[in-house]
Amino acid sequence: MRKRYTIEIAKNSQLVVYCPHELLKDKVIKKIAFGSRAIEADFKPHPNKNNSIVISNEVQKKLHFPDFAIKLHVFVEHHVLNIGPLVGIFTAGFTPFPLRPLGDRTNFFSKLLSVKTKVGAIPFVFGEQHINWDKGTINGYFYHDHNWLTIEVPFPHVIYDRLPNRKSERNPKLVKVKEILQKEYLIPWYNPGFFSKLDIYERLQQDHSVTIYLPETHPFTSFSMIENMLSKYGHIYLKPINGSLGLGVHQILYDKIQDEYYCRYQDRDGVNRLRRFSSLEGLFQTVFANRNLDKMIVQQGIHLLRHEQRPIDFRIHTNKDDAGVWHVTALAAKIAGRGSVTTHARSGGEIKTLAEIFQQEECNLHTEKLVNAALLLSNSIANNMEGIIAEIGFDLGIDKHGDVWLFEANSKPGRSIFSHPALKDFDQLTCKLSMAFAVFLTEQSILHPEDVIKW
Repeated sequence: MRKRYTIEIAKNSQLVVYCPHELLKDKVIKKIAFGSRAIEADFKPHPNKNNSIVISNEVQKKLHFPDFAIKLHVFVEHHVLNIGPLVGIFTAGFTPFPLRPLGDRTNFFSKLLSVKTKVGAIPFVFGEQHINWDKGTINGYFYHDHNWLTIEVPFPHVIYDRLPNRKSERNPKLVKVKEILQKEYLIPWYNPGFFSKLDIYERLQQDHSVTIYLPETHPFTSFSMIENMLSKYGHIYLKPINGSLGLGVHQILYDKIQDEYYCRYQDRDGVNRLRRFSSLEGLFQTVFANRNLDKMIVQQGIHLLRHEQRPIDFRIHTNKDDAGVWHVTALAAKIAGRGSVTTHARSGGEIKTLAEIFQQEECNLHTEKLVNAALLLSNSIANNMEGIIAEIGFDLGIDKHGDVWLFEANSKPGRSIFSHPALKDFDQLTCKLSMAFAVFLTEQSILHPEDVIKW
């Protein structure tokens, strides 16, 4: 059974560790490890302390253990006492400003690192420029007592990927760092990579338990495909395969009675537009004149539930916990701005709780459907995608018949819904479970490393 102990530091020039009797009983411990650093030490029972492990400051120095008095998890395997986990959060976009080392994202990272006491982990943020390859250490950014500190620590037990965008993800330097840490140092890396809409759709199509949630979706190939889907559904969406924030999304509608086409989108100046055309060819020649349609998908239009005549979709966050089990950690409704093709705030969208929109019975029914769908989809994505996935943000819709639809799955979900006052606690919960999963992953990598490598 997993247990946490407070790690205390005592003035002592010897390589000595004092442990509770229960840890030494029936076990021979020869080394103590923190992250990738392990040293031999003399292990002695502590006569008075049952909930603490006391290390000498000589051990602290050799392990590069920061002086944080928090309860950490302890895993004993192969005569090694592992304390941690030490969690590296890998990102890019550092600034030279000590109070805002990550610019506009500093507040998010401070919240993420502040859960360390609740979770029993030591998390830090780093970029490729902070790695000391020769020494096997990292000059990590820590958030402690409301201050940002830089502390040299060993390579971590696990790494949580928080690269900010696809551009940084493709950066050859960062790709190389990830490859070395994963393959040469065998450090488990969770939540790697941004999802592609088409890739997610094609993989989920193989899992019959979730196909009911998938709107018909195809890569763009021809106008005739769009004509066929318009005659079938009345309206369709064209979306960039690798888009985010609702950028580049177009809704095309066909009015059978008037034999006219409409296109709703946001122009380059951020203005919501609705334009009418007498032919599909005319629409494409005008709206998509300078666009590469090969990088677009065509998706079935859904007649969504509405609030005050505006379409609603839902953002659901899911996270794995410290036992590796999925949970829904946040749920909010997003209402489209007037004349907007998406529900994003930048297009005039609003965030509401479900209780603000629906009567209690309806609210409970929709919540249950969305939670069930999100958990099924989370398991399916985790089982069908490469890498270790422990966090997903879903955009789901409910149509007029009460059916749930998946519009998008995000491996690095945005945080805009947490601006709503009623969702502050859920903001904390998503941060907490993001770090709690690191405890599970660390435990698995120490006790069952062969299984983690397969992940």
